[in-house]
Amino acid sequence: MNASGPLAGIRVVDLTAMISGPVATMMLADQGADVIKVEPPAGDLVRQMGSSRGGMSATFLSSNRSKRSMVLDLKTQLGMEALLRLVRSADVFVQNFRPGVAERMGIGEPAMRQQREDLIYVSISGFGETGPYAHKRVYDPVIQALSGLAAIQADRDSGRPRMVRTIVPDKVTALAAAQAITAALFARERTGQGQHLKLAMLDAIVAFLWPEGMTGHTFVGNEVEAARAQLAQDLIFATTDGWITVGAVSDTEWSGLCRVLERPQWEQDPRFRTAQDRVANVAERLALTAEVLATRSSSQWLQALDAAGVPCAPVLSRAQVLTHEQILANDLLAEYVHPQAGRIRQPRPAARFGATPADIRGPAPALGADTATLLAELGFDEQEVQQLMGGQRA
Repeated sequence: MNASGPLAGIRVVDLTAMISGPVATMMLADQGADVIKVEPPAGDLVRQMGSSRGGMSATFLSSNRSKRSMVLDLKTQLGMEALLRLVRSADVFVQNFRPGVAERMGIGEPAMRQQREDLIYVSISGFGETGPYAHKRVYDPVIQALSGLAAIQADRDSGRPRMVRTIVPDKVTALAAAQAITAALFARERTGQGQHLKLAMLDAIVAFLWPEGMTGHTFVGNEVEAARAQLAQDLIFATTDGWITVGAVSDTEWSGLCRVLERPQWEQDPRFRTAQDRVANVAERLALTAEVLATRSSSQWLQALDAAGVPCAPVLSRAQVLTHEQILANDLLAEYVHPQAGRIRQPRPAARFGATPADIRGPAPALGADTATLLAELGFDEQEVQQLMGGQRA
């Protein structure tokens, strides 16, 4: 794999499974780090989850590209010895077991730090390491419920909480973890010291929600239960031939919207005169807007709104996203041939580096695809390699 990205020369030992940890380490791998995914003989469960082709699930492909896979049975003495040798060569160690599990396995932070003093050791958990929920099992919907996200998504009329239909907590945690790991590497570059990073999914999503979704609880003593995110209706409007979104926040944008909708009287309406008025009277404002937008086609409205400087866009289906002109202009989607799954499509890394480009550096690996190579790199002889690999093909 080409290792020319900003993290070239960094080795990451990745013992994570499912989504939050693997997506975090995938980002590091795209940025040039040598990420070694250490899996038990059964492999990461996500390998078998959801739609698949050639024995590779789409979710696994999109969470573990650019990595190498090594299978180790950590219940054996030789398997543990292989992991310890690997850690001695590593800069970062990442695990997302429930609190206490890594320690019982003998791979907790103190044990790994004995192998490399300046190691960045990362623990990702659902709820944190203390408290009544610390040892509970966790999946994304549990965090959506506990963090307030489901309440923020509640149906406006019935008040029934709703889940976001994508795993926001898992992916927000991945982003937070990747950023924290690079910050810890930067700190080590300056101080020479490693450290233990602890990240809970619950903490990551509450922090993510706060700037907008929890604004009603910012001012101590003046809490408001129904803040903007809970009050606002979806900014989705029907036209004669589809759906669009339109948003007018500033006075200039509101003025432009009123002109395009041919409702100049709304500018002087006391309910909508200021941005604060428009928020306070959001239900009336959006209902009136929806009535007008329902009278013409999407293309007619979008052309006029854009000319007036009003933020707007068509509401695309997932299939339409693939061919939209802005997606194409951004050169966002890449296609390549996976040795097991065939031709696949994925987005390139979102951040573009001018001097040290991030890229899709290789396909998600087959289970244990790099075990023999890595064991040889770590100094195991042929007999030990065969013993460690067991039934795997060398």
